[in-house]
Amino acid sequence: MKILVDADACPVVSIVEHMAEKYGIPVILLCDTNHVLQSEYSEVKVIGAGADAVDFALVGLCQKGDLVVTQDYGVAAMILGKGAYGIHQSGKWYTDENIDRMLMERLVRKLYEKSIL
Repeated sequence: MKILVDADACPVVSIVEHMAEKYGIPVILLCDTNHVLQSEYSEVKVIGAGADAVDFALVGLCQKGDLVVTQDYGVAAMILGKGAYGIHQSGKWYTDENIDRMLMERLVRKLYEKSIL
């Protein structure tokens, strides 16, 4: 098991690292070239700044049983499909039972913002 963090603008990186180090769990922070991070504990992977590049790299590295910290519902849906666990930076767990509703709410919000609804 490892923890992967969608670390671009993630406000809980230090908390994740503190808890992971306490329990000896490896952490990989993924960021793009616009948000380069440094860490004394985690492995940092800097991904090219293309659209969704970090998201797809994270999903590619993720394996069954891993824990992924992300605020992106699309990433959460993909990692759940791989048998990983997902948690939002606010502490809300992504599950097979709630991810469809969350994706639908995101779609409705985006459509409303574009005045389609």
